[in-house]
Amino acid sequence: MKSSWQKKGLIFDPTNIPNRPEWMLGFAQAPNVIIFDDYVRVYFCCRPAPDANMQFVSRCAFVDLNRKNLFEIINISKEPVLELGDLGAFDEFGTYPVSVIKDNSDLIAVYGGWTRCESVPFNISLGLARSTDGGRHFEKIGAGPVLSYSPDEPFVVTSPKIRKYGDQWYLAYTTGRRWILGDDGRPEIIYKLRIATSLDGINWIKQNRDIVASKLGDDEAQASPDILYANGKYHMFFCYRKGLGFRDNKNASYRIGYASSTDLLHWHRDDSQVNLDISDSGWDSEMVAYPNVFELDGKIYMLYAGNGNGRTGFGLAELNGELR
Repeated sequence: MKSSWQKKGLIFDPTNIPNRPEWMLGFAQAPNVIIFDDYVRVYFCCRPAPDANMQFVSRCAFVDLNRKNLFEIINISKEPVLELGDLGAFDEFGTYPVSVIKDNSDLIAVYGGWTRCESVPFNISLGLARSTDGGRHFEKIGAGPVLSYSPDEPFVVTSPKIRKYGDQWYLAYTTGRRWILGDDGRPEIIYKLRIATSLDGINWIKQNRDIVASKLGDDEAQASPDILYANGKYHMFFCYRKGLGFRDNKNASYRIGYASSTDLLHWHRDDSQVNLDISDSGWDSEMVAYPNVFELDGKIYMLYAGNGNGRTGFGLAELNGELR
C-alpha cells in the first residue's frame, strides 16, 4: 500500500528571520528532529555570506517549534552548536550535515566535516560530538573523524543518520564513488547509500557495499538516508538526483526515494511507495530533498528541504495512514 504524504507548508526559512546573525544568513539544510516534552527541536545547517573567493562555510544551528503547533517558532539558537575545526582539521571549513540522537540524558551528534581541495571542491568525513546541556552546545570527542575515507570509500563520507536499536548503533550514510565533469567543467560527486554498525557509537564497522539499488543508472547520486521502524520493518526515506544538470534543471534534481528492510542491512527499493514530489510553484517547486521522518503524538511527519539544496528552508509533510 502506497504511503500518501500531504504537504503542510514551509516551516522555516532563515531569510525570513529579522536581525538574524551573519553566520545564519541563508540556507536551512538537512533538518533533524529531536522531541522534547513541550517542543520539537530541529537541527539544521546554515551559511554566512561567501568569502572573496565565493567559498561558503557551513554551521549547525537549531530552531524550536511548539509541539502542539509545528508552525510556531518559539526559539532559535543564538550561536552555532558546533565549533569549526582548527587549522588543518577535517572540519575546518564546515560542519554539515548533522544527525542528532538522544543517549540517556545526553545528546549525540554525528556531523560532516568539510575539507577544501584543489582539483575538486571538497572532501568530507564524519565527526562525533556530545551535548550535556540539552543540545544547546556540543563538544567534539576529538580533533579527528570517527568515519572517513577508506580503500573502498575513497572520498566524501557524508549525510549521516544515526540510530540505535537494542544495544547496536547504526549509521546510514552516503559515500562518494567518483567525481564526474559537467559540460561547464565543474566536478560533481556521485555518491551511494551505505551503512555501518557500532557497539559504542565511536568505533564503526563498515558493511562496504551499496545498500540501495540505483534507479537512474550508475550516475545516480543518493543522499540523506533516514530510517524509521514501524509495523515490523524498517522504512528508509532518502533523496536522489541525476549526476549532472541538477543545479539548473528541476527534472534532474532531487526527489524522495523509499526502501524497506527487515534487518537494516538488506534493503528493497520501491519509490512507488512514496508520493512526495515537487510542487507546481513556490519554495519546493524544483526539488525535494533531505527527508527526516519522525513520529509525534500518534502521527508521522516528514521534514524536507526545498529549492537550492535548502536555500529556501525546510517544510513539513504529514503521512495519511501508516507505514507498512
